[in-house]
Amino acid sequence: MSPQLPPVAPAVTAALVAALSPRLRKRLDSGIAKLADRPVVRVGAVVRIAVDDDTDLELHAPNGSVTGTDAVRCGCLLAPDCLHRAAAVSLAPVAEDTGSAAVPDGSATEEDAAQAPETATAEQRAAVRAVQLATSAVLEAGTDGAGAVLQAELLRAAHTARLAGLHRAAASAVSVVTALRAARAADPAYHLTDLAAGLYDLLSVAHRLPNASGGELTALRGTARQPYRPDGSLRLYGLFSEPVLTASGYAGAVTWTADAAGRLYQVSDVTPGGAGRAVGAADRAVRVGDTALTHRELARAGLAVSGATVSPTGRLGAGAGVRAVRAPGAGWHEEPVARLWAEPVPDQIARALTGGHDLLFLDITLTGTAAEAAGDCLLADCAGVPLRLTAAYDDPALPHRDNLRLLSAARGTRLRVVARLTPAPHPRAHLLATEHPTRADTRLDLGLDRLQGADLPTTATAPSAAALVPVPVSACDEAPIHLLRRRVHQTVSGGRPVLALPGDTGADARRLRRCGLATAAELLTDLRSAAADRAHDVFGRLRPTDPDRFARAWLAAAHYTTELDRALCLAAWTS
Repeated sequence: MSPQLPPVAPAVTAALVAALSPRLRKRLDSGIAKLADRPVVRVGAVVRIAVDDDTDLELHAPNGSVTGTDAVRCGCLLAPDCLHRAAAVSLAPVAEDTGSAAVPDGSATEEDAAQAPETATAEQRAAVRAVQLATSAVLEAGTDGAGAVLQAELLRAAHTARLAGLHRAAASAVSVVTALRAARAADPAYHLTDLAAGLYDLLSVAHRLPNASGGELTALRGTARQPYRPDGSLRLYGLFSEPVLTASGYAGAVTWTADAAGRLYQVSDVTPGGAGRAVGAADRAVRVGDTALTHRELARAGLAVSGATVSPTGRLGAGAGVRAVRAPGAGWHEEPVARLWAEPVPDQIARALTGGHDLLFLDITLTGTAAEAAGDCLLADCAGVPLRLTAAYDDPALPHRDNLRLLSAARGTRLRVVARLTPAPHPRAHLLATEHPTRADTRLDLGLDRLQGADLPTTATAPSAAALVPVPVSACDEAPIHLLRRRVHQTVSGGRPVLALPGDTGADARRLRRCGLATAAELLTDLRSAAADRAHDVFGRLRPTDPDRFARAWLAAAHYTTELDRALCLAAWTS
């Protein structure tokens, strides 16, 4: 996916791919690969791709994104029915339609619940069925087989869902397509677990919505946009700032603040861009009132806001009536900020696992480094709990990984940190911000500030390769739920064919039963059975597969592992 191409609305991609002839559809993925290597030039609101020496293709994005099929123009002889137009929009990022930004489950307002129909309408049932069919087809094919045509079908379903008022399903479908493209392009930002989570959420919504009513239906529908509500005057204290870099081509910075009661608020500046914008956004002025504070400055200062508007998730609005001026900040060991670290860690974990914000405010002691498949991670002691701290981003333009490598030399150092929970069967989190190892009055945003060797304690030494503690995956899963989870993830990457391969399917199920996980054993058996279910007709020909049965079996297994992982995560932090 080229970051130089403008985002394209889902409906545009779906329409251009649908207009291709069957012959051209078969050539679409190879056409995308060829177009990805062609030169790209941006002139104002027009992005021009050199298809060959004599032919150019143009994407017109006057408002930052391509919103109509007529905005994609090709100069070849076969245009407008050529392969190039469909290939270009399939290569470009998917536009994040503001009309389909979903509010997280449980965040719908009372007014939304009162205005929502008691049950799903016929239009919504039809739309969610289209989403279910398209998602099932993607799951059946896996990332290797889910090319541009299947992606376009899912984008078409997303557009239909948005028109029917199913904003959560529409947003989830777009995020799944973005993850699929990242997987097929071998994007370093791609994570299999993220795609699996996206497919799980999408299929879960499609499964539950037809029979939902009242508040559950409202939460499953989502809202068109997060409503900003008046919140009067606020006195905020800066906590830290973090870069944002998404696989969908958006980048920027988010600065976290807290009020005197410990409630968190965010100031966000995220727009289309790459890693360079993620780094540079920290030095831009925050978009609240007429204050001249940058994100980097606000992270260490304070803000007095009048006429504030706030979204359900705590994001500050930047309306014309908002006024904001700089105010003194507070150190992490000073009130009222220090109360965030006073909350017991088990309570913080329970809040993060039950729909609250996922930030953790921890006091830790660095103990070493562990070698993992995804890279080295910090080991720390957190109130007697062994904790693994990892980098939030691996992009070399951001200093997360380098900072963690330097901190690994400061063993025995006690630090107050901010991290983001990573649900796992063992204590694990992304490290976002920390106190300076040698200057207690200084904070470091690990995605923006770069540590130097001189910043470490004088006794610190870089760890040798022999000092790295290998952490095999199996050691992280004392309960063998990984036997089911890996089949869930294998399905996402390889599709039905991987699970349908011949072999002994009972060994894993028997091991699960011996460990008291009888339900997991049944779900694994059912998943393998659904994958291999290919009956023959009277002429010996294979009948078509049943994608509904396979998707239901996968959804049940994914739901079980998700809920058990949450329980194991909570137990790991509190044991």
